[in-house]
Amino acid sequence: MAGKAEPAGDTARDTYPYHWEADVVLTDGGTAHLRPIRSEDADLLRAFYARLSPESIYYRFFSPRPRLSDREIEHFTNVDHDRRAALIATIGGAMVAVVRYDRLADRPGTAEVAFLVEDAHQGRGLGAVLLEHIAAAARERGVHRFVASVLPDNRRMTRVFREVGYRAEQRFEEGVIELVLDLEPTETSVEVMAAREHRAEARSIQRLLFPRSVAVIGASRAEHSVGQTVLRHLLRGDFSGPVYPVHPTAVAVAGVRAYASVLDIPDDVDLAVVSVRAGAVHEVVEQCAGKGVRGLIVVSSGFGETGAEGRARQEELVRLARAYGMRVVGPNCLGIANTDPDVRLNATLAPTMPGRGPVGFFSQSGALGIAILQRTAERGLGLSTFVSAGNRADVSGNDLMQYWEEDPATKAVLLYLESLGNPRKFARLARRLGRRKPIVAVKSGRSTQGVPIGHAARALSLPDHAVSALFAQAGVIRVEDLSELFDVAQLLAYQPLPSGDRIAIIDNSDSLGLLAQDAAVALGLDVRAPVNLGPGAGAGEYEAALAEALADDGVDAVVALFTPPTIGGYDVRVPERIRRLAAGSTKPIVATYLGSEGMPEELRVTGPDGTAAAGSIPSYPAPENAVRALAYVIRYAQWRRRPQGHVPDLDGTDRRRARALVGEWLRSGAPVDATPRQAADLLACYGVEVTDEHGAGSTGGTGGTGGAGDGEGGAGRARGVPARVVTMEDPSFGAVVSFGLADETAALLDDRAYRLAPLTEVEAAELVRAIRTAPLLLGHRGAEPVDVPALEDLLLRVSRLADDLPEVARLELDPVEVGVSGIVVRRVGLRLERPLGPRPELGPRRLP
Repeated sequence: MAGKAEPAGDTARDTYPYHWEADVVLTDGGTAHLRPIRSEDADLLRAFYARLSPESIYYRFFSPRPRLSDREIEHFTNVDHDRRAALIATIGGAMVAVVRYDRLADRPGTAEVAFLVEDAHQGRGLGAVLLEHIAAAARERGVHRFVASVLPDNRRMTRVFREVGYRAEQRFEEGVIELVLDLEPTETSVEVMAAREHRAEARSIQRLLFPRSVAVIGASRAEHSVGQTVLRHLLRGDFSGPVYPVHPTAVAVAGVRAYASVLDIPDDVDLAVVSVRAGAVHEVVEQCAGKGVRGLIVVSSGFGETGAEGRARQEELVRLARAYGMRVVGPNCLGIANTDPDVRLNATLAPTMPGRGPVGFFSQSGALGIAILQRTAERGLGLSTFVSAGNRADVSGNDLMQYWEEDPATKAVLLYLESLGNPRKFARLARRLGRRKPIVAVKSGRSTQGVPIGHAARALSLPDHAVSALFAQAGVIRVEDLSELFDVAQLLAYQPLPSGDRIAIIDNSDSLGLLAQDAAVALGLDVRAPVNLGPGAGAGEYEAALAEALADDGVDAVVALFTPPTIGGYDVRVPERIRRLAAGSTKPIVATYLGSEGMPEELRVTGPDGTAAAGSIPSYPAPENAVRALAYVIRYAQWRRRPQGHVPDLDGTDRRRARALVGEWLRSGAPVDATPRQAADLLACYGVEVTDEHGAGSTGGTGGTGGAGDGEGGAGRARGVPARVVTMEDPSFGAVVSFGLADETAALLDDRAYRLAPLTEVEAAELVRAIRTAPLLLGHRGAEPVDVPALEDLLLRVSRLADDLPEVARLELDPVEVGVSGIVVRRVGLRLERPLGPRPELGPRRLP
């Protein structure tokens, strides 16, 4: 069968691996806690085993086994976390699943693996997530293969092993299927893991937004209290399910029967809004757990935003909620809303809730939330869902993006961000979501890159313009402020995307037309001279000019400007004609109509419920606002049309040797500033040759980038344009590549472009052209262009190195001489450090 297991280690001698502990989201949206098994878990294991069906026991042990002996209990709970390791999943303190591996003495680097899930929790994805985590633990301990023995009719377990995405071999022997899994992460295994994460996190948000019943815990009788405010908004919003006020003494609150505790409510409760004092939240969470509540919205303050004691209270809130299978929005938040007519959920402190619409809105700020919703309603912009995360201790913008990706009611996503908990995951999710639905974001803290007190996130170390570049790489429309956020949103929500940047302007005022034209030119758009219809223009003139522009193949979008004449009245039929032509157009139209802002009724296509619908024309108070919004959307549409590219296979690379070199240099565990020869040897593993200032090249090169080419490198030959390439292992974004020219002017202007590694061939080309001094590479003022393809190849190779080797804390190629034929890397700096843990993208999925 699988082989002979190695003897157990000495548990007392081994260190408990706390970093293996994790909170995870299951496929039904619930949560569980994973941790290594401990010797004191004997009673948990006995209770778990007693709840198993005879079938589950038979599938695990291949024979009936009514109970485990004391010796077996001791064996299973005492492990050394190396030769033998086990992880258990707990919900509410009860053990519900276990996975373990045992190294095989006769098969180096191989361990036998098995898992067991309580019958009541099967089908929730516990087996898959346990396998992900035990595989990561095994790789950390030097185990590279798992062997699993499965009975042929145990189809569920066989399916879990086959669907994890690892390379697998199978053979049938003595009535048992033996599966051999190669634990090296593959593109398939990473994609499979991300797909499972997507489904689970989307489901966890859906459970919050579509509750069948809501309890308001802390629903005070005081009219303007937080609890009663939420209660009244739920009732006024006509929530589709029952609402239960919870008050320790009141018989009724706001005319609705109240209960002393959530445990006293006779029916099921899906969602609880918590507004009690911070010190009482712990007890409330335990009561909600006992009631079977699925999610919590904690509007109470007094947590992380108050200092160290509050942060500890916040961490305990999240730990306790997740342990009992619940997600948490907040604390210190405004609440959540869902305008779906089958739900009508307004569990917020906001007195004004916008109507139904195609926009999903995530806001980290509770304080700004009321103003945001007020402005959304004033503009006539409809929302599908709204979530205010407050301190963002658990539910984050990443969770909402997972949900909105599949939500048919959401066509565009708005984000107000004060911090980024997992920026690399944000970029990955945004890139995928942005190909289908636009994302518009305001990120505050531009000047400091700091994190508000209370947020469970680290400050960003990259400069703000680098963050903007990484947002752009992911297709995120980053705007300057909330006004621009709404300007862009109202265009994306109701008008089609433009197919190009060619703009037609129609106006009845020279001044307005010229303002629009100047704004378009400044933003780099291809704009025609404005068509001025004169101050007396009426519906007929506007209809004819607009029809001509929309029919013109040389026009991609139209700016329609209409202001009342200084003398006399105006034709009130103008907006109706504009709206009628826009309804059948595939080109977007924006307007400045009588200085209106938002979705004026005259330009609105009305939906069944009276709200704005597709085809409605957004209006802006000034032409510059209209053109700027259009420019943002044009750039997004261009990003969406561009080929995504792929990370190419690079010839002349030796990744195995590169990893061996890094492992050897970091053998002591201390950070290393590599010698020039060591740096050159590592680059040679990726086909990059280094030639120092005196012409001496590195050894061990395997081909690829680095050849001097004609006219470069030799004595007396002219050098090319000096460039600078840097990679860094950023604690938030992971491997980042930056590029710029290596001269004082570029340094003074901080003219550098940034991208996440690894680069696709499309992104490498964009990176070269993203700097302001790029014309010096491309043939400025008649100069001969340099060898840009060789430069792009260098960027691809260096980015692959940075992505493969998280130990490369910083790699600096400065200068890189880029000539008309080939490039020369003159000088290299390299610093190596052991990373604190696996990158989030390669490690098993877990909640932060």
